[in-house]
Amino acid sequence: MVRVSAPSRQTTSIRGDPISTETRINDRIRVPEVRLVGPNGEQVGIVRIEDALRLAQEAELDLVEVAAQARPPVCKLMDYGKFKYESAQKARESRRNQQLTTIKEQKLRPKIDTHDYETKKRNVVRFLEGGNKVKVTIMFRGREQSRPELGFRLLQRLAEDVAELGTVEAAPKQDGRNMTMVIAPNKKQPPRKAAAPADAQ
Repeated sequence: MVRVSAPSRQTTSIRGDPISTETRINDRIRVPEVRLVGPNGEQVGIVRIEDALRLAQEAELDLVEVAAQARPPVCKLMDYGKFKYESAQKARESRRNQQLTTIKEQKLRPKIDTHDYETKKRNVVRFLEGGNKVKVTIMFRGREQSRPELGFRLLQRLAEDVAELGTVEAAPKQDGRNMTMVIAPNKKQPPRKAAAPADAQ
């Protein structure tokens, strides 16, 4: 028995380059006529599909359907391979410029001494400066659980100490033996010009 392979879902451009089938192009556009847009955005008008394909071939470009729901569909003459490449480059650049925010954690004890507190605070500052959110956890042990206000005051103090770099996104919350709070980095803003004194001449 002869096994017939399924037809490929990939088509080729007029120049023979393989083209993705995400968008209908060239001979995959099966309508009698289209509203044609030139390579520079100029409106050509409604033309028969045969004429549109001929114009694309003469210009060594692809006929690309850009608005399938329109009546008739809108098609544009373009270098589809170049268009796809540039779109991928822009998407890659956009992802590169997008700052990824991760959550760092810093743990403290309610009766922390001054030196340890300053060390923990420096860690929180470093995380916020790096554009990361910080989950601050106060760990209670034994009888400390009956004094949640100690943890609350410590978290409040820390939030005030780093207020220039971050704001409280999730207020202090008791969670079993722990109390947690989340601080998010402030969005960078351009420095404001100092206002002139009211009595300045």
